[in-house]
Amino acid sequence: MKTTRRNFIKTTGTAIGATALMTQMPFGLVSCAAPTPKEFGFQVWTIKDELIADFPGTLKKMAGLGYKQVEMCSPLGYTSSGFGPLNEMSGTEMKKIIDDSGLTCISSHYGMGELRESLDNRIEWATQLGMKQMICSSFWLPEGASVDEYRKAAEELNEIGKKTKAAGIQMGFHNHHMEFEKRGDELIYDVLMDELDPDLVKMQFQVAVISAGYKASDYFRKYPGRFISAHLADWSAEKETQVPIGQGDVDWKDFYEAAKIGGVQNYFVEMDPETFGPSVEFLSKI
Repeated sequence: MKTTRRNFIKTTGTAIGATALMTQMPFGLVSCAAPTPKEFGFQVWTIKDELIADFPGTLKKMAGLGYKQVEMCSPLGYTSSGFGPLNEMSGTEMKKIIDDSGLTCISSHYGMGELRESLDNRIEWATQLGMKQMICSSFWLPEGASVDEYRKAAEELNEIGKKTKAAGIQMGFHNHHMEFEKRGDELIYDVLMDELDPDLVKMQFQVAVISAGYKASDYFRKYPGRFISAHLADWSAEKETQVPIGQGDVDWKDFYEAAKIGGVQNYFVEMDPETFGPSVEFLSKI
Protein backbone atom coordinates (compact mmCIF):
# COMPACT_ATOMS: atom_id res chain seq x y z
CA MET A 1 0.00 0.00 0.00
CA LYS A 2 1.00 3.60 -0.38
CA THR A 3 1.25 4.11 3.38
CA THR A 4 3.38 1.41 4.85
CA ARG A 5 4.34 -0.67 7.80
CA ARG A 6 7.79 -2.21 7.70
CA ASN A 7 8.53 -4.85 5.05
CA PHE A 8 5.06 -4.92 3.49
CA ILE A 9 6.09 -2.25 1.01
CA LYS A 10 9.06 -4.32 -0.15
CA THR A 11 6.90 -6.91 -1.86
CA THR A 12 3.38 -5.58 -2.22
CA GLY A 13 3.74 -1.83 -2.57
CA THR A 14 0.86 -1.62 -0.08
CA ALA A 15 0.47 -0.76 3.57
CA ILE A 16 -0.07 -3.34 6.24
CA GLY A 17 -0.07 -1.79 9.60
CA ALA A 18 -8.55 -18.68 20.07
CA THR A 19 -9.09 -21.89 19.84
CA ALA A 20 -10.64 -23.47 16.78
CA LEU A 21 -14.05 -23.06 18.33
CA MET A 22 -14.36 -20.21 20.80
CA THR A 23 -17.39 -19.89 23.01
CA GLN A 24 -17.80 -16.31 21.85
CA MET A 25 -17.72 -15.89 18.10
CA PRO A 26 -18.67 -12.32 17.22
CA PHE A 27 -19.76 -13.31 13.74
CA GLY A 28 -21.23 -16.63 14.83
CA LEU A 29 -19.76 -18.19 11.75
CA VAL A 30 -16.57 -20.09 12.29
CA SER A 31 -18.32 -23.44 12.50
CA CYS A 32 -18.80 -26.49 10.38
CA ALA A 33 -22.17 -25.17 9.30
CA ALA A 34 -21.02 -21.71 8.26
CA PRO A 35 -17.60 -21.54 6.57
CA THR A 36 -17.70 -17.87 5.62
CA PRO A 37 -18.48 -14.76 7.67
CA LYS A 38 -21.46 -12.52 7.19
CA GLU A 39 -19.74 -9.46 8.59
CA PHE A 40 -16.36 -7.91 7.84
CA GLY A 41 -14.24 -5.36 9.59
CA PHE A 42 -11.45 -3.06 8.46
CA GLN A 43 -8.13 -1.98 9.92
CA VAL A 44 -7.73 1.78 10.29
CA TRP A 45 -4.04 2.07 9.37
CA THR A 46 -4.47 2.82 5.69
CA ILE A 47 -7.07 5.54 6.33
CA LYS A 48 -5.43 6.97 9.43
CA ASP A 49 -5.16 10.55 8.16
CA GLU A 50 -8.84 10.71 7.26
CA LEU A 51 -9.80 8.96 10.49
CA ILE A 52 -7.84 11.33 12.71
CA ALA A 53 -9.18 14.38 10.88
CA ASP A 54 -12.80 13.24 11.22
CA PHE A 55 -13.18 10.26 13.52
CA PRO A 56 -17.01 10.02 13.56
CA GLY A 57 -17.42 10.86 9.88
CA THR A 58 -14.84 8.36 8.67
CA LEU A 59 -16.36 5.56 10.74
CA LYS A 60 -19.83 6.33 9.37
CA LYS A 61 -18.42 6.34 5.84
CA MET A 62 -16.92 2.88 6.32
CA ALA A 63 -20.13 1.59 7.86
CA GLY A 64 -21.95 2.93 4.81
CA LEU A 65 -19.75 0.78 2.57
CA GLY A 66 -20.96 -2.30 4.42
CA TYR A 67 -18.32 -2.86 7.11
CA LYS A 68 -19.50 -3.89 10.56
CA GLN A 69 -16.33 -3.82 12.66
CA VAL A 70 -13.35 -1.56 13.05
CA GLU A 71 -9.93 -2.66 14.25
CA MET A 72 -8.11 0.25 15.85
CA CYS A 73 -4.48 1.15 16.36
CA SER A 74 -3.83 2.03 19.99
CA PRO A 75 -3.36 5.84 20.13
CA LEU A 76 -0.78 5.53 22.90
CA GLY A 77 1.53 3.24 20.99
CA TYR A 78 0.87 4.87 17.63
CA THR A 79 1.30 8.49 18.70
CA SER A 80 4.36 8.91 16.48
CA SER A 81 2.31 7.62 13.53
CA GLY A 82 -0.26 10.39 13.95
CA PHE A 83 -2.79 8.80 16.29
CA GLY A 84 -1.91 11.10 19.19
CA PRO A 85 -5.06 13.28 18.93
CA LEU A 86 -7.21 10.23 19.66
CA ASN A 87 -5.56 9.99 23.07
CA GLU A 88 -7.69 12.95 24.08
CA MET A 89 -10.73 10.71 24.47
CA SER A 90 -11.16 7.81 26.86
CA GLY A 91 -11.97 4.33 25.69
CA THR A 92 -15.53 4.86 26.90
CA GLU A 93 -15.89 8.04 24.83
CA MET A 94 -14.38 6.33 21.79
CA LYS A 95 -16.73 3.37 22.16
CA LYS A 96 -19.77 5.64 22.08
CA ILE A 97 -18.62 7.26 18.82
CA ILE A 98 -17.92 3.84 17.30
CA ASP A 99 -21.29 2.49 18.45
CA ASP A 100 -23.07 5.56 17.09
CA SER A 101 -21.48 4.95 13.70
CA GLY A 102 -23.02 1.48 13.54
CA LEU A 103 -19.70 -0.33 14.05
CA THR A 104 -18.23 -2.40 16.85
CA CYS A 105 -14.61 -2.62 17.97
CA ILE A 106 -13.38 -5.86 19.50
CA SER A 107 -9.72 -5.66 18.44
CA SER A 108 -6.84 -3.22 18.23
CA HIS A 109 -3.17 -3.25 17.29
CA TYR A 110 -0.61 -2.38 19.94
CA GLY A 111 3.10 -1.70 19.80
CA MET A 112 5.37 -4.02 21.73
CA GLY A 113 6.74 -1.02 23.62
CA GLU A 114 3.38 0.01 25.06
CA LEU A 115 2.54 -3.59 25.93
CA ARG A 116 5.83 -3.79 27.79
CA GLU A 117 5.64 -0.40 29.52
CA SER A 118 1.92 0.46 29.84
CA LEU A 119 0.07 -2.87 29.86
CA ASP A 120 -2.33 -2.10 32.70
CA ASN A 121 -3.32 1.17 31.05
CA ARG A 122 -3.89 -0.51 27.69
CA ILE A 123 -5.94 -3.32 29.24
CA GLU A 124 -8.10 -0.66 30.89
CA TRP A 125 -8.54 1.15 27.54
CA ALA A 126 -9.39 -2.11 25.77
CA THR A 127 -11.90 -3.00 28.47
CA GLN A 128 -13.59 0.38 28.18
CA LEU A 129 -14.00 -0.25 24.46
CA GLY A 130 -15.35 -3.74 25.04
CA MET A 131 -12.44 -5.39 23.20
CA LYS A 132 -11.91 -9.13 23.36
CA GLN A 133 -8.63 -9.13 21.45
CA MET A 134 -5.35 -7.23 21.80
CA ILE A 135 -2.98 -7.75 18.87
CA CYS A 136 0.75 -7.13 19.07
CA SER A 137 1.44 -5.59 15.68
CA SER A 138 5.13 -6.50 15.60
CA PHE A 139 8.14 -7.13 17.79
CA TRP A 140 9.97 -4.47 15.72
CA LEU A 141 13.25 -6.29 16.02
CA PRO A 142 16.20 -4.99 14.00
CA GLU A 143 16.39 -6.05 10.37
CA GLY A 144 18.25 -9.33 10.24
CA ALA A 145 17.40 -10.23 13.85
CA SER A 146 18.38 -13.76 14.82
CA VAL A 147 16.06 -16.65 15.56
CA ASP A 148 17.08 -16.43 19.21
CA GLU A 149 15.98 -12.78 19.31
CA TYR A 150 12.59 -13.77 17.94
CA ARG A 151 12.32 -16.57 20.50
CA LYS A 152 13.09 -14.16 23.32
CA ALA A 153 10.44 -11.71 22.10
CA ALA A 154 7.89 -14.53 21.84
CA GLU A 155 8.63 -15.58 25.42
CA GLU A 156 7.97 -12.02 26.54
CA LEU A 157 4.68 -11.91 24.65
CA ASN A 158 3.61 -15.14 26.35
CA GLU A 159 4.01 -13.40 29.70
CA ILE A 160 2.01 -10.43 28.47
CA GLY A 161 -0.65 -12.86 27.27
CA LYS A 162 -1.01 -14.25 30.78
CA LYS A 163 -2.00 -10.81 32.04
CA THR A 164 -4.45 -10.06 29.24
CA LYS A 165 -6.04 -13.49 29.66
CA ALA A 166 -6.60 -12.75 33.36
CA ALA A 167 -8.48 -9.63 32.22
CA GLY A 168 -10.62 -11.65 29.81
CA ILE A 169 -8.80 -10.49 26.68
CA GLN A 170 -7.03 -12.71 24.15
CA MET A 171 -3.54 -11.63 23.13
CA GLY A 172 -2.62 -12.07 19.48
CA PHE A 173 0.33 -11.55 17.15
CA HIS A 174 0.21 -10.03 13.66
CA ASN A 175 2.75 -11.09 11.06
CA HIS A 176 4.42 -9.02 8.37
CA HIS A 177 6.58 -10.20 5.51
CA MET A 178 9.62 -10.21 7.76
CA GLU A 179 8.35 -13.21 9.71
CA PHE A 180 8.37 -15.12 6.45
CA GLU A 181 12.10 -14.72 6.06
CA LYS A 182 14.45 -17.60 6.78
CA ARG A 183 17.46 -17.81 9.02
CA GLY A 184 19.37 -20.72 7.56
CA ASP A 185 16.80 -23.48 7.13
CA GLU A 186 14.41 -22.03 9.72
CA LEU A 187 11.40 -19.96 8.74
CA ILE A 188 10.89 -17.30 11.41
CA TYR A 189 7.11 -17.79 11.40
CA ASP A 190 7.46 -21.49 12.22
CA VAL A 191 9.89 -20.64 15.02
CA LEU A 192 7.31 -18.27 16.50
CA MET A 193 4.60 -20.91 16.28
CA ASP A 194 6.83 -23.24 18.25
CA GLU A 195 7.60 -20.63 20.89
CA LEU A 196 4.26 -18.86 21.38
CA ASP A 197 1.87 -20.50 23.82
CA PRO A 198 -1.21 -21.68 21.83
CA ASP A 199 -3.53 -20.64 24.66
CA LEU A 200 -1.97 -17.30 25.56
CA VAL A 201 -1.17 -15.91 22.10
CA LYS A 202 -3.29 -16.54 19.02
CA MET A 203 -2.22 -15.43 15.55
CA GLN A 204 -3.61 -12.80 13.22
CA PHE A 205 -2.60 -13.87 9.73
CA GLN A 206 -1.83 -11.25 7.12
CA VAL A 207 -3.03 -12.67 3.82
CA ALA A 208 -0.86 -10.18 1.90
CA VAL A 209 2.15 -12.48 2.28
CA ILE A 210 0.78 -14.29 -0.75
CA SER A 211 2.91 -11.80 -2.67
CA ALA A 212 5.92 -13.65 -1.25
CA GLY A 213 4.45 -17.05 -2.10
CA TYR A 214 2.86 -17.95 1.25
CA LYS A 215 -0.81 -18.94 1.43
CA ALA A 216 -2.89 -18.32 4.53
CA SER A 217 -4.84 -21.53 3.94
CA ASP A 218 -1.66 -23.60 4.19
CA TYR A 219 -0.92 -22.19 7.63
CA PHE A 220 -4.50 -22.53 8.88
CA ARG A 221 -4.26 -26.23 8.09
CA LYS A 222 -0.73 -26.63 9.40
CA TYR A 223 -1.58 -25.01 12.74
CA PRO A 224 -5.24 -25.82 13.51
CA GLY A 225 -6.87 -23.71 16.18
CA ARG A 226 -3.93 -21.31 16.48
CA PHE A 227 -5.55 -18.28 14.78
CA ILE A 228 -8.02 -15.68 15.95
CA SER A 229 -8.30 -13.28 13.02
CA ALA A 230 -6.98 -12.40 9.59
CA HIS A 231 -6.08 -9.29 7.64
CA LEU A 232 -7.55 -9.61 4.18
CA ALA A 233 -5.82 -8.42 1.03
CA ASP A 234 -5.40 -9.66 -2.52
CA TRP A 235 -2.49 -9.66 -4.94
CA SER A 236 -2.07 -10.11 -8.67
CA ALA A 237 1.21 -11.74 -9.67
CA GLU A 238 0.43 -10.90 -13.27
CA LYS A 239 0.09 -7.20 -12.51
CA GLU A 240 2.62 -7.32 -9.67
CA THR A 241 0.40 -5.19 -7.50
CA GLN A 242 -2.33 -5.23 -4.91
CA VAL A 243 -5.85 -5.53 -6.31
CA PRO A 244 -9.31 -5.43 -4.70
CA ILE A 245 -10.27 -8.62 -2.94
CA GLY A 246 -11.60 -11.16 -5.41
CA GLN A 247 -9.60 -9.81 -8.34
CA GLY A 248 -6.27 -11.44 -7.49
CA ASP A 249 -4.55 -14.73 -6.80
CA VAL A 250 -6.09 -15.66 -3.43
CA ASP A 251 -8.43 -18.66 -3.62
CA TRP A 252 -11.09 -17.34 -1.26
CA LYS A 253 -13.17 -20.51 -1.20
CA ASP A 254 -10.13 -22.47 -0.05
CA PHE A 255 -9.22 -19.67 2.34
CA TYR A 256 -12.51 -19.85 4.22
CA GLU A 257 -12.57 -23.62 4.29
CA ALA A 258 -9.12 -23.56 5.87
CA ALA A 259 -10.03 -20.67 8.19
CA LYS A 260 -12.51 -22.96 9.96
CA ILE A 261 -9.63 -25.30 10.75
CA GLY A 262 -7.41 -22.43 11.83
CA GLY A 263 -10.03 -21.08 14.24
CA VAL A 264 -10.34 -17.64 12.64
CA GLN A 265 -13.11 -15.54 14.18
CA ASN A 266 -12.69 -12.09 12.69
CA TYR A 267 -11.78 -10.72 9.27
CA PHE A 268 -10.36 -7.23 8.77
CA VAL A 269 -9.68 -5.74 5.35
CA GLU A 270 -6.43 -3.76 5.24
CA MET A 271 -5.72 -2.33 1.82
CA ASP A 272 -5.48 0.94 -0.08
CA PRO A 273 -8.55 3.10 0.57
CA GLU A 274 -9.82 2.87 -3.01
CA THR A 275 -10.14 -0.91 -2.68
CA PHE A 276 -12.38 -0.89 0.38
CA GLY A 277 -15.63 -0.55 -1.57
CA PRO A 278 -15.16 -3.28 -4.20
CA SER A 279 -13.52 -5.55 -1.62
CA VAL A 280 -16.45 -5.60 0.79
CA GLU A 281 -18.85 -5.93 -2.13
CA PHE A 282 -17.07 -9.11 -3.21
CA LEU A 283 -16.75 -10.48 0.30
CA SER A 284 -20.44 -9.96 1.07
CA LYS A 285 -21.37 -12.16 -1.90
CA ILE A 286 -19.15 -15.14 -1.07
